[in-house]
Amino acid sequence: MFSHVMIGTNNLEAAKDFYDKLLGTLGVPPAMVDRHRIFYRTKTGTFAVSKPINGEPATAANGGTIGFVAKSQEEADAWHATGVANGGTTCEDPPGVRAMGDMKMYLAYLRDPDGNKLCVMHRM
Repeated sequence: MFSHVMIGTNNLEAAKDFYDKLLGTLGVPPAMVDRHRIFYRTKTGTFAVSKPINGEPATAANGGTIGFVAKSQEEADAWHATGVANGGTTCEDPPGVRAMGDMKMYLAYLRDPDGNKLCVMHRM
């Protein structure tokens, strides 16, 4: 259904440093830089970060969350720890198992340095 997700930043260099490290824990290669944007491309989709084209400040979506897939609980924990160690802040409940009916997931949440809410999920 989706081809890509793009969020805004006010500091492209800091965003690249943060996301290179954060997404690297999930096996995603470093970003490709294209003028005022960076792109992380995988077989399953593209995640991009951009300075706003209109020149206005970037702001985080209120109520928005961007979710990434982890292959294991350990990978999700590494993602979360890397995010916190590189300028992200933990949010929501601590990383852990959540149940939705019969489905169990391991979730961890962060806010990036620009305030965007991120989640990593491992389906158990």
